[in-house]
Amino acid sequence: MDSLTITGPYGAIPIRVYRAAAGSEQSPALVWAHGGGFAWGDLEMPEAHWVSQQLAARGITVISVGYRLAPVSAALTDSEPARDGVLFPVASEEVAAAFCWAADQATAYGIDADRLSLGGASAGGALAAGVALRLRDAGGAQPASLLLAYPLVHSVLPEPSTELAQKIAVLPADARFELDDVRAMNLNYVGDPAGLDNPYAFPGGHDLAGLPPTLVLNSEHDSLRASGQAFAAELALAGVDVTVCQEPGTRHGHLNEPENPGAQSSLRRMTAWLDGSNRG
Repeated sequence: MDSLTITGPYGAIPIRVYRAAAGSEQSPALVWAHGGGFAWGDLEMPEAHWVSQQLAARGITVISVGYRLAPVSAALTDSEPARDGVLFPVASEEVAAAFCWAADQATAYGIDADRLSLGGASAGGALAAGVALRLRDAGGAQPASLLLAYPLVHSVLPEPSTELAQKIAVLPADARFELDDVRAMNLNYVGDPAGLDNPYAFPGGHDLAGLPPTLVLNSEHDSLRASGQAFAAELALAGVDVTVCQEPGTRHGHLNEPENPGAQSSLRRMTAWLDGSNRG
């Protein structure tokens, strides 16, 4: 693992490069954004560090991005002190900068530039999907695919299906995402209510045509599955090649649980997607 800082639009961005295990001169690669409600998370959390280690051991080079976090306010939590942070578009533009850096450095790191993907988990999924729209609109290097794990990509959480609503209803209160909680988290990220309608912040419900093939990997028992499922349907309607699946028996954030069999299963799905073995 190489710990680096790269130049970004708001200053230095810490990243970690997890090189693919030896075996081929050019490996597929993933630029990866951890979750944490936009305001929490870091490069040490299992969803960042452990996932990256595991993918690298399976032949995928991972560039994990330490993007700047949104503030922590009383509206979000009463269990910790308030903390300053940054608002959209800072984190989004930093993830975009990391992707462009990875594309530029592909040869130096033994990356197959034609198999450089972009992804994220939970709030990191919103970042990755929004950056994919940025890259589409800007031209230049484009991700080979998009990988979204239990993403929140809508400013307002879509209505759950009857099947999902039944599973949400039996979750403990601290494992559910209520509509008001999601709105508060999203508004905390963008700062201004007008920002909730920005497609680069929350791509759900916007023009998705031209995005790369996308894997949406949901947790089964998860309020936010409503966003992942709706986004997959929107991608399909926009003509994007999309694969959607859910990990049986898992709750939101299961990639943060290395001992969870569902996390191991998801890593196998992710590896197959990133090396292209289950895509046309």
